Amino acid sequence: MTSARFPGPVEDGRRVTGVRGGGTGSRMPAAGARAAARPGLHHRVEGPEGRPVLVLGPSLGTTTAVWDAQAPALAQVFRVVRWDLPGHGRSRAGLLAPGGTVAQLGRLVLDVVDALGVARFRYAGISLGGAVGTWLAARHPGRVDSLALVCTSARFGPPARWRERAALVRAEGTGPVADTAAERWFTPEFAEGGDPAVRALTAGLRAADPAAYAACCDVLAALDLRRDLARIAAPTLVVAGRNDVATPPAHARALADGIADAALVELPRTGHLAPVERPASVLAALLAHFEPAGHGPANWYSPG
Repeated sequence: MTSARFPGPVEDGRRVTGVRGGGTGSRMPAAGARAAARPGLHHRVEGPEGRPVLVLGPSLGTTTAVWDAQAPALAQVFRVVRWDLPGHGRSRAGLLAPGGTVAQLGRLVLDVVDALGVARFRYAGISLGGAVGTWLAARHPGRVDSLALVCTSARFGPPARWRERAALVRAEGTGPVADTAAERWFTPEFAEGGDPAVRALTAGLRAADPAAYAACCDVLAALDLRRDLARIAAPTLVVAGRNDVATPPAHARALADGIADAALVELPRTGHLAPVERPASVLAALLAHFEPAGHGPANWYSPG
């Protein structure tokens, strides 16, 4: 079987030039007048038009690049939409004010998919991006067909910890948290192994807008989705890294216990950014969950 061919990626409704594409399919509208009139989250669209839409959400301090290892393969199967948090990557900082909430982030994501003409979608998110997916699946069940929660939580620990980090970043910028990011994101072996993704992701954190990063910390301080878990009806996969110090496996087990019929996968020797540290394992888990073997578009994927 050959890999599907598709038009090149789209950034915020504009085709990225210099990328060869092709293929046919039912048209999914690109971001148009609405997106231009009310600029929202920066987003990148990849994959064949007419395929099921898969939205990928990032972790705090990262950009769409955190999904770089999976996006090309996923885009053979799905219409992939990646988005940046406010003040991260190419999203404007002013989209989230101090004291922001997960509901505000969730509505910004809905603005993106609405502008693309998408009624229902699959969703996978890491950490804060996973919490956004939890909120979407609980509060907008008619929009989310299936859900994958990667190294995330319904409650990210004591609020004081996040308020302290927000205060630090507002006072000193993102440098202090970037200096220690690798030890929070990865196992020591991976952090010190020379993978270029470690340096690139850390640089992306340094470039994040301090006020917007702090506002995202405010979201995490206020976030408590534990009572929302029972409302989630979408088929759900929870992925944990057994060496994740930011959201230890107990957080993933609580999600799986709280969401009816959720499946849980724990990856050994894996830290917080599992899609970066264990790209093949995360890709396989997502493909198996969103389209089980032998059914539907997953059979369109070919690694070669």
